[in-house]
Amino acid sequence: MIHRKLSLVAAIGLIAASAFLGATPALADETETEPPVVELVLDVSGSMKAADVEGGTTRMAVAKQAFNEVVDSLPETTQLGIRVLGATYAGKNKRLGCQDTQQIVKVGTVNPVAAKNAIATLKPTGFTPIGLALREAAADLGDTGSVRRIVLITDGEDTCTPPDPCDVARELAAQGTELVIDTLGLAPDEKTRKQLVCISQATGGTYAAAQSEDELTDRIKQLVDRAALPPPVTPAAVTGAKDCAKAPLLAAGVYTDRELIGEHRYYRVAVDSGDELRASVSVALDRPLNRDYGVLIKAATMDGRELVRGVDASSGRADVISAGLRWSGDEEPDLSATSDICLEVSNSFASATAAGAPGMPVELSIGLAPASEAPDAPGLGRGLLLLFVLAIAGLVAGVLAGWLTRWWVAKWGVN
Repeated sequence: MIHRKLSLVAAIGLIAASAFLGATPALADETETEPPVVELVLDVSGSMKAADVEGGTTRMAVAKQAFNEVVDSLPETTQLGIRVLGATYAGKNKRLGCQDTQQIVKVGTVNPVAAKNAIATLKPTGFTPIGLALREAAADLGDTGSVRRIVLITDGEDTCTPPDPCDVARELAAQGTELVIDTLGLAPDEKTRKQLVCISQATGGTYAAAQSEDELTDRIKQLVDRAALPPPVTPAAVTGAKDCAKAPLLAAGVYTDRELIGEHRYYRVAVDSGDELRASVSVALDRPLNRDYGVLIKAATMDGRELVRGVDASSGRADVISAGLRWSGDEEPDLSATSDICLEVSNSFASATAAGAPGMPVELSIGLAPASEAPDAPGLGRGLLLLFVLAIAGLVAGVLAGWLTRWWVAKWGVN
């Protein structure tokens, strides 16, 4: 969700990641991981009986056919699992119905025949425990260090809150593991759409609506294929401090953190006098917020003297809000050859609902590059001289124009 806005700074940061200054800084993780895995989570609740897709086809029939086509087209190396919710309990006891989620295909290389047989037996039945199903799906995928992806397909909102599925998504994202949840709404209403958008945004995933079998099939295939492509930059988890003195020392790279509403977080970067610091921060808006908010990133000396700041504000129409700054060590000749610069990240959010842990997702990108020489701007003296020359030129031009006009009138008698 945030990487696109920071691609340039991230690239610079990775190029400069070999510079270790002073104390050993934290490094963004660039180690290779196991191939990513994905689990499809399918809603089989009673509402999937509705026959309102493609001229009277039931939602369940469309989902089954889409799953079958996806299973048939899977590469042999794909690590895939399938979990369902609301598929077995048909009673009225909500306590029992809200525990109704099962993994029908274990994560691994898929046997197409077995997978399609398991899908064929599904019948729309009970409640919609989306929050619980997401937690169980995350457990199914494990924590192997690889990129993990959950694709949730549902036609309605959770009927078993608590746990609220948006809160569950935030909890999973806050665990610091590579987990992305994509959501697909099958003929969703507006309330369902908002919930699915909230779930996907909390983990950097995507949301899409499907109104036909072809749309659903194509979208699932895209998400499964995307799961096979790990992100080019894996942000390293870091925890900012409450003040500069205790702030973690960071090298060039991309980092993730969580910041509570109204909180200030501090980080340190060692900058050589011949280097330029390029830093940016992006905050994903993963929950409802009051309008008119902003984010600030500020560079300062360790004793609190501000060097430069970057700010951005929004009126509530953005999914991500970002700010950046640039600062060169040559701009402060009184600093030592290598100085620790304190980066402060803060926000002016106000939650429209109860605001608490986990905080808002923060991505911090740090780059160090040789300082670029900017052309000198005109000094005050040269600026006044230029103004004086322009004034004289204007006066002369006015006098000449007046003299020529008088001569023309005197000679030709016309104005």
